[in-house]
Amino acid sequence: MIETKALSPSLGVEVTGVEDLLDPTVIARLTEALKWRGVLLIRGLHLDDAAQLAFSRRLGEVVALGGNEIFTVTLDPSKNPAAEYLKGTFHWHIDGTTDPVPVKATMLTARHVAMTGGGTQFASLYAAYDNLPEQDRKRYDELRVVHSLGASQRLVYPDPSPEQLAQWEQFPGQETSLVWRRRDGRRSFVIGATADHIVGMDPAESRALLDELVEWCGQERFRYTHEWQVGDLVIWDNTGMLHRALPYDPSSERSLQRTTMRGDEAFR
Repeated sequence: MIETKALSPSLGVEVTGVEDLLDPTVIARLTEALKWRGVLLIRGLHLDDAAQLAFSRRLGEVVALGGNEIFTVTLDPSKNPAAEYLKGTFHWHIDGTTDPVPVKATMLTARHVAMTGGGTQFASLYAAYDNLPEQDRKRYDELRVVHSLGASQRLVYPDPSPEQLAQWEQFPGQETSLVWRRRDGRRSFVIGATADHIVGMDPAESRALLDELVEWCGQERFRYTHEWQVGDLVIWDNTGMLHRALPYDPSSERSLQRTTMRGDEAFR
């Protein structure tokens, strides 16, 4: 029998009693919980790649990033050529903010964990918006923000080389509303490491506002910190949750297997 327990007041639920992940009734219940709680945790599943892919496909179309449906999250460059890029994930972010339609959900299975650090934090952008004073919501509703890869990479490399700048500029940025008016009636922010500037605003004022918003959204009452155990499965609503990895030693064996499900709602 499936049972659920809240992970924090604002977001997240731990699911127990799952016997068949592919059962349509189970899938329906998990999908509903993911929509309203944003983060799902099932401990001790120990899924292999084939089982994770099969489960992911029940939740949506799996995106093949770089031609691979399974992506290994590790700072070991011998296991992941993009390991250096992953250092940017230590900052709050949403995946796909430079795409017209961001990925809907992300799933991680823990194969190895760090001895120290290496947890993953989530913050609910729905709860953060809903708890703003009314005058602030009205102000933010009218603003637009430009997202870019360069903005997130400058947090890791504040003094980039000409070669790095040229590489980042190969990826076009995107302008979105600061507040995403969702088709289900909810609203959430589109912010994080990729948020470069507010359109039409003084650069210093823009930076201060974006930093202030990230600080507001990341406060403890809207946040859940997951400390990984081997075999854990975590799924989250990428469109409504900020997330970030907590720093850990690059020589750590920490290794997570990631699948992502294609989104179906464009930014507005």
